[in-house]
Amino acid sequence: MPTYDYRCPRDGVFPLRFPIGEAAPAVRCATCAGEAVRVFAPPMLSALSRALVAALDRTGRSAEAPEVVTRIPGRADGSHPVNSGRMVRRPVHPGQARLPRPD
Repeated sequence: MPTYDYRCPRDGVFPLRFPIGEAAPAVRCATCAGEAVRVFAPPMLSALSRALVAALDRTGRSAEAPEVVTRIPGRADGSHPVNSGRMVRRPVHPGQARLPRPD
């Protein structure tokens, strides 16, 4: 349910939640029982962090035009931990344990 802002002349702005299309143009203030009118405000778009917005943008772009990978991501010199003899960290999530591993 969306949140709507109402302004009471005595007590200020307060939020109320109504189903879409059922928000009244004026309600009674819970504190003083005076008439509070609906205030139009932009939706809470700025509540998302920049990192989350960037991740959502990358997800949308990859759905339309996924990046083409030419090698398995590894170290800067192009080697991979499997080939270097080091221990490979196994995934924590059990669903990822059955995915194919690079040779």
